[in-house]
Amino acid sequence: MHFLCPTESLAEGSSRAFSVAGQSLFGVRRQGRVYLYRNRCPHRGIALNWDEQAFLDGSASLIHCAHHGALFLIESGECIAGPCEGEALHALDCHEDSSGIWLKD
Repeated sequence: MHFLCPTESLAEGSSRAFSVAGQSLFGVRRQGRVYLYRNRCPHRGIALNWDEQAFLDGSASLIHCAHHGALFLIESGECIAGPCEGEALHALDCHEDSSGIWLKD
């Protein structure tokens, strides 16, 4: 497993970028659960964010691709609007314990 961050570094309703072994990832905390995805839009294969920590839409209820406006469900990564509708983000396994948030190998 790879340590990503302490629990308090990913607040409820927020997102955060990570880099592990040259791979760009991001996490979102929603209703106490952490969702982890590869930072790559299925439409063009580019990063979703403009700002390091900005992966969510204005309501913080959907993941938002800053480049093409695609919207993704936080819980599944499924694209529900935009040029890659019907496709999905690549989800990654993570684990949270008293030390923080971990990427599972």
